[in-house]
Amino acid sequence: MKNYNNRPRVLVTGGAGFLGSHLCERLLNDGHDVLCLDNFFTGTKDNIAHLLKDPNFEVMRHDVTFPLYVEVDEIYNFACPASPIHYQHDPVQTTKTSVHGAINVLGLAKRTKAKIFQASTSEVYGDPQVHPQPESYVGYVNPIGPRSCYDEGKRCAETLFFDYHRQHRLNIKVARIFNTYGPRMHPNDGRVVSNFIMQALRNEPITLFGDGTQTRSFCYVDDLVEGIVRLMNGDDNLTGPMNLGNPGEFTMIELAETIHSLIGSRSAFIYMPLPADDPKQRQPDITMAKETLEWEPGITLEEGLKKTIGYFDALLKGRANG
Repeated sequence: MKNYNNRPRVLVTGGAGFLGSHLCERLLNDGHDVLCLDNFFTGTKDNIAHLLKDPNFEVMRHDVTFPLYVEVDEIYNFACPASPIHYQHDPVQTTKTSVHGAINVLGLAKRTKAKIFQASTSEVYGDPQVHPQPESYVGYVNPIGPRSCYDEGKRCAETLFFDYHRQHRLNIKVARIFNTYGPRMHPNDGRVVSNFIMQALRNEPITLFGDGTQTRSFCYVDDLVEGIVRLMNGDDNLTGPMNLGNPGEFTMIELAETIHSLIGSRSAFIYMPLPADDPKQRQPDITMAKETLEWEPGITLEEGLKKTIGYFDALLKGRANG
């Protein structure tokens, strides 16, 4: 059922976060009526301030670990801290957000007959023994380590989504999101792109963990949002889970050197011990997305980094002037 003006009503949980805010912006541009829900633990009003003047945008402060009663046609579930610093701050709450949050949004979808999207993660693969990682790979995850609250919480959320799909015939979409970067990343989220950029802009030592040869794949946020929207709007039989990310693989040293060069930083490189359960390799196999959505990232790492550096540079100067 649509509202009176036939504009789709869309709920985005975690809508004031990095990814959620970009998705809200895209959905508004696509003509949707958007309800942004966030408890503002890691999300910030600054990320959505420019959207507040849009009459089709609404913000609700709410924690998804508690039931929610609204009328919507579609749900995008992005509620969960996604960086190790934030999700390890309160690991029990992180697991609750993934598991109780999934139960609550799935219950809402069941009642309203809404199509529902789950923002899952490449972390469901753990420290992978298969490279690159296809969707068929079931992962190599430590269930009791310091990252388990996030990894296993997201794995359980996927279980719930597919059980609701089988048991209640919910229209679900599940994407496993690989490393994504861009403007509105939290400057202190501990992720490698934001860490390196902030350290380089401040001419502080750039911190590499291990020997710096571990790899990641980095997708610019605009490319990722395009993949998310295509999956949500695609064939109802295409439930996923589907990898969304950039298959271009870079070592941490290569990333640090690229950022160092783009900024013209005076930072030195320092090396620290590798954190527990930190994956050595992470690269998506996006064959499914290419074949079913005709989607693949188009923004190069250097192009995306320039935009991201510009955002953080303005953020630092704003703070200095404020």
